[in-house]
Amino acid sequence: MNSNSSVICIGELLIDFFCTDIGMDLVGGQNFEKQAGGAPANVCATIVKLGGTAMFSGKVGNDPFGHFLKKTLDDVKVDTSMLLLDDENPTTLAFVSLKENGERDFVFNRGADAFLSEEELDQDKLKEASILHFGSATALLEDPFRSTYLNSIQSAKKEGQFISFDPNYRSDLWKGRESIFVDLVKQGIALADFVKVSDEELSIISGADELTKGVQVLQQLGACLVAVTLGKNGTLISNGEKQEIIPSIKVTSIDSTGAGDAFVGAMLYQLAKEEEPKKTIGDFDQIKKITTLSNKVGAVVCTRVGAIFAIPTNEEFFQKG
Repeated sequence: MNSNSSVICIGELLIDFFCTDIGMDLVGGQNFEKQAGGAPANVCATIVKLGGTAMFSGKVGNDPFGHFLKKTLDDVKVDTSMLLLDDENPTTLAFVSLKENGERDFVFNRGADAFLSEEELDQDKLKEASILHFGSATALLEDPFRSTYLNSIQSAKKEGQFISFDPNYRSDLWKGRESIFVDLVKQGIALADFVKVSDEELSIISGADELTKGVQVLQQLGACLVAVTLGKNGTLISNGEKQEIIPSIKVTSIDSTGAGDAFVGAMLYQLAKEEEPKKTIGDFDQIKKITTLSNKVGAVVCTRVGAIFAIPTNEEFFQKG
């Protein structure tokens, strides 16, 4: 086993306020449910709940919402020593409702997560991690966090660390700026050992209308291992030499929120246990096993409501296994 099997996830931690009124836009909606959000935080929680070690690096406001988010991660035993509380900027908030036509109504109040600077990162801790995961939906939106994020990926590459990257495209955040998103994401993909995308993200980033061609584009950019999540159809996995669709398990999906993050967390939990995660990429049989288990974790999350709460613990999961 890798002697230092810790994973650090860098990105946003925020509050999602979900409107619980059916078929209402945010104008008419009256009732909202508060939940911890942020893809990198979900990945962290998955790794720890499965029995691994993970640290979250990001920024929230020094306010009741920020304290709630810190407590949420502390309660599942995520290391929050790199979570900063900002005295000047409030915690980032997202308000979401589902309108009658099935479209989302979305308002994003960007706060503290945007203001993480390089000087505030504990570089020594970053260098000690066996895997660094960059899976933020908001990190690339603007500086200072954008530069902090991209420079951290470059630093990790220079250190020879294993880099995981999930672009986490949110159409609500990039309206009219999709081409900027694609350009920035390609910089991350070029440096990454492991890239996870949905089929929609693959199409947007690669410009290809077919899965195999899209994966080829990402691997030509520099990605070593690519996973394309296909919902109930499983995951297309490719290490540049071989590729295969690994089936998922059949479940009755109640809420798919966080399923992709749980899949990534399960992949990283297993890769971090390998002696040399980068070498494991070349062992396609081992990658298939890792992907099969990760598909199961993602599927279990779909059977429960709420991203972090829905993640199974090691005991729960391996009993169901």
